[in-house]
Amino acid sequence: MNRAEATQRINAILDEYFDEAPAPFIPGRSLVQYAGTCFGRDEYKAAIESLLGGWMGLATAGHRLEEGLARELGNAAGVVTNSGSSANLLAVAAMRSKNFRRPLQPGDEIIMPAMTFPTTVNPVLQHGLVPVLVDVEAGNYNLRVDLLEACLSDRTRGVMFAHTLGNPADMDTVVAFCRTHDLLLVEDCCDALGATWNGQPVGSFGDFATLSLYPSHHISMGEGGFVGAADAGDARILRSLRDWGRDCYCEGREGLLENGRCKQRFSAWLDGVDALMDHKYIYSEIGYNLKPLELQAAIGRVQLTRVPEIVAARRANFARLHAYFAAHEQFFVLPSWDARAEPSWFSYPLMVREAAPFKRADIVRFLEGRHIQTRNLFAGNLLRQPAYRQINHRVVGDLRMSDRVLTDAFFLGVHPGLTAPMLDYVLSTLDEFLSRLPSTKSITLSGSDA
Repeated sequence: MNRAEATQRINAILDEYFDEAPAPFIPGRSLVQYAGTCFGRDEYKAAIESLLGGWMGLATAGHRLEEGLARELGNAAGVVTNSGSSANLLAVAAMRSKNFRRPLQPGDEIIMPAMTFPTTVNPVLQHGLVPVLVDVEAGNYNLRVDLLEACLSDRTRGVMFAHTLGNPADMDTVVAFCRTHDLLLVEDCCDALGATWNGQPVGSFGDFATLSLYPSHHISMGEGGFVGAADAGDARILRSLRDWGRDCYCEGREGLLENGRCKQRFSAWLDGVDALMDHKYIYSEIGYNLKPLELQAAIGRVQLTRVPEIVAARRANFARLHAYFAAHEQFFVLPSWDARAEPSWFSYPLMVREAAPFKRADIVRFLEGRHIQTRNLFAGNLLRQPAYRQINHRVVGDLRMSDRVLTDAFFLGVHPGLTAPMLDYVLSTLDEFLSRLPSTKSITLSGSDA
């Protein structure tokens, strides 16, 4: 059997594997995951083909994935990374680069919400910048845009935030604010692939956009991420920072076989050095190594073709949960979104009302005890977390809702792997929990919940 025949046999075995019916869902025994990858036979075949190709370093599949993700987010260009957290790190590092068009300086301020995932804030702190923290709104959990003007100081240089759980922030207000005050804008779209504002994809409004390709997110390459730029020149800085800081911008293996895209790979690159130098060993940034594998990129390319079906499935699962909870709004603050937004839901967020006859811990323990996964809404108010209690920061307004998220909010999954029997079981389990509550009068929305 030659290699071509062996490859065909491997693919045939994969087809046999995927033709077999999956294990049946058993209510109360099978786990209902809050998230999970949706890999089919094509993803596995792409991974095997890449592996058998004999080159693991990022190459052609990586470059093609970068082009596809840039188009999906409406960016001029971008680079794939080993995680969404690394994508955020690169975006901030690029703004601090001496090669950036207006480099940020230590002590410059970035406006961001106090309720977020830590790795949206971490790069700001790690690069000597100062986060200016504002509260979030109940229901959509995005930053309060009504406080943006109050955040301004003579050191304000940008705004950075996530579209929480795939629910777009008010981009009309954010963009107008950034343009009026000449501020940089970084959109963390790690939870929000496929979401739009006024028909425009999130990630296309700012200077940089980031994306996570972790297993729980909309599409996945195992571990991975992407950072896109509105300006192709900024993307070149991103590539250098990702690739050890080297000046060479050749993608994949091209530079091994030709004289590079610059057409002068071997030249006198260094001032004061009278010798020809290889461009691949010239360093213009103090960088990192944040690349994924070519095999991962091959999987990511297949996943990218499935974005419409994945987003549609998430929206359908969200709609079913939303219809159920609409009848129980006396107990929960339900998710809300702007009429100009079309969310691409990462999950279904809930906040237990202060007047409810139970606490978050009660319902979360009940669900988890019946093999239904839940998750807290990230870190809540970051300033309450041990790592952040002594950070250099400013707070504008109070952080009352961020505190409420910390103690009272959680979410349920809406990922495409959830089947109708799984959702039936989730809803029947919720019915069981609510039926055990003591008889109560109708609970109205309190000021602390709004």
